[in-house]
Amino acid sequence: MKILSQDSYLKSISTCKCPRCHQGDMFEPMSLKKPSSLFEMKKNCEVCNQSFEPEPGYYFGAMFISYGLNTALFIAIWVGLELFYSEYSLTLLLVLISISAILLLPLFFRISRSLWIAIFIPYRAKEPSNQS
Repeated sequence: MKILSQDSYLKSISTCKCPRCHQGDMFEPMSLKKPSSLFEMKKNCEVCNQSFEPEPGYYFGAMFISYGLNTALFIAIWVGLELFYSEYSLTLLLVLISISAILLLPLFFRISRSLWIAIFIPYRAKEPSNQS
């Protein structure tokens, strides 16, 4: 099994590609000039026309995935401080957690939505055309 091949779910989720064809982008390109672009999602896949908003409120469950990612981040920061700088203060811990959570917000938003839709939309490889 190829972990990062074209038909890999892991690659599709990590690159925020369409869960059905693994080719089209789910999100608009990011631009720091327009911060709202970090969260703009396309309506449909430009390759296979898969809807990225199957129903209203579809991504409610993605919040739980984002919660899990943030919890893992908070624990990693706490353990890292314990290992490398055991004399830290609560203020330092909270500042590091806050800054890292804010900086990783766009990434966690995209990954959690990509993972959520990949759970419910199966991959369908293009059938080779039999032209004779």
